[in-house]
Amino acid sequence: MDHGLPDDHTVRAALALAVRAPSVHNTQPWRWRIADRSVHLYLDPTRALPSTDPDQRDLVLSCGAALHHLRVAFAALGWSAVVHRLPNPAQPNHLASIEPVRHRPIPYEIELSAAITRRRTDRRPFSAWPVPPGYLGLVTERAATLGATVRQAVDGSRDCLVEAMRAAAERHAGDPGYRLEPAEWSGRHDGVQWSDEAHESDCAELLVLSTSADHRLSRLCAGEALSAVLLTATNIGLATCLLTEPLEIPALRDRVRIGVLDDYGYPQAVIRIGWAPTSAETLPATPRRAVEDVLDPFDATEAAAC
Repeated sequence: MDHGLPDDHTVRAALALAVRAPSVHNTQPWRWRIADRSVHLYLDPTRALPSTDPDQRDLVLSCGAALHHLRVAFAALGWSAVVHRLPNPAQPNHLASIEPVRHRPIPYEIELSAAITRRRTDRRPFSAWPVPPGYLGLVTERAATLGATVRQAVDGSRDCLVEAMRAAAERHAGDPGYRLEPAEWSGRHDGVQWSDEAHESDCAELLVLSTSADHRLSRLCAGEALSAVLLTATNIGLATCLLTEPLEIPALRDRVRIGVLDDYGYPQAVIRIGWAPTSAETLPATPRRAVEDVLDPFDATEAAAC
């Protein structure tokens, strides 16, 4: 970049943190382009999972998380991000244009940026220590600022959610097409090992992140809110795990919408949140593609249409 905007080292440092974002089944479905005054985020359709995610909801959600990671990274490096979401109707995979503006970072932004490299998807059972209501309130507030609602599943709504997770696991176990896709990803150097993530018997809190609409923009914003929840939780010492399996089957997603959200809003993600056991070992970082592997040349003609 030039004209007083971040130098290439700063931009690449921010992108290196952005690609640490969580993605469903670790698909990492993002592509980035760097222009003189902006950074552009694109969805990579070649990373799609047709059986698992036929409408690409999970892919857009994952890209939203990467977008928020980039904003957090830029803020800690001294650059606020002006974001234009879905800037080009003719290019639906062009998800965001990000314009950095000089900014003095505050401690909270630096702390969230530091949490990016510490965050892990923790599928292990959590301890019985309760999560303070204030902590749950904080992650709820952070999600709300990005246009999403977080609902804690308790009592009957928790039973509904756990049953939906169990039903999804059983249905997918008998679906060869669904089972093949995660198996293909787990065999790649950048894939994720497929495992049962429900752990309904442990002491985790279950949070459902939802939006008032269910179009591409709302799913992108849901991903940003998801990132805010996960990084906030990491920053205050909580362990987290993103779950989407019960939301990948339309009938079960409707069941969660009715049974947990009282037939209001659209569930976009389920988050297990709690305390890892004090004796638990530190989890290794999940492999990610290098920044160079997700960068494309900038297309000025395409940008002119935005």
